[in-house]
Amino acid sequence: MQDIDRTDRMILAILQREGRITNLELSDRIGLSPTATSERMRRLLKEGLVTGFGARLDPQRLGFGLLVFVEVLLDKTTPDVFGRFAEAVNRAPEVLECHMVAGGFDYLVKTRVRDMAAYRDFLGTILLGLPGVRETRTYAVMEEVKSDGPLPL
Repeated sequence: MQDIDRTDRMILAILQREGRITNLELSDRIGLSPTATSERMRRLLKEGLVTGFGARLDPQRLGFGLLVFVEVLLDKTTPDVFGRFAEAVNRAPEVLECHMVAGGFDYLVKTRVRDMAAYRDFLGTILLGLPGVRETRTYAVMEEVKSDGPLPL
């Protein structure tokens, strides 16, 4: 972990919950001047501790009501197969997240779709067509208990 102090941790914790907070309000909450707060923010961004800002959207209201996780097993586990798979998955906007994992399969893919019919289409036209895919196991989420939790700073 990079060398950050208590004030940096406070800034990061606040930003995780309230990304649209003004510099003035942030400076009041952490007890620094707006100039010092702004300088810290620039440093946290420059050092890559803050990787970006964005809005959290309601997937249900936007027609992406079904959250699905998929275990992906590749036919071979060689650097070139891993590389081709990673390149292809990065070009697939339907894939929200993809993680190489240790264990009984190679990747865990997260996607959101309208419904099960849309997932079936995604599976057949996108996922099974990715380079090296031998087998998949699908886990449709029945209830989201906790998602997008902040890091425990």
